[in-house]
Amino acid sequence: QVQLVESGGGLVQAGYSLRLSCVVSGRTFNTFGLAWFRQAPGKEREFVGGISRGAFRTYISDSVKGRFTISGDIAKSTVYLQLNSLKPEDTAIYFCAADAQGYYYSVSSEYDYWGQGTQVTVSS
Repeated sequence: QVQLVESGGGLVQAGYSLRLSCVVSGRTFNTFGLAWFRQAPGKEREFVGGISRGAFRTYISDSVKGRFTISGDIAKSTVYLQLNSLKPEDTAIYFCAADAQGYYYSVSSEYDYWGQGTQVTVSS
């Protein structure tokens, strides 16, 4: 049974940083394509970034480029999202998603597995 467990969210002031983690279990980590999405209250789920199978390729959305970084640690079966220079508009639940074919997509419906999410709240 594949499971994704996110952690690392919290309440921070604007300008601070957080590192989100998503531990993947139940299947070999480097066969998955992985992504981070976020969803703010009343808004649609937004693609933040993705990392391909084996962590060979990464992508960060233009909306957060220069502030957020996605990376993977195969040995720890973990994908990270580093959030720097946080802004109040980054406040959302951040979700980790996995694609069994090894790719990443900007469309949430393409993913096979999801974590439960971790809340990030940025105060001004």
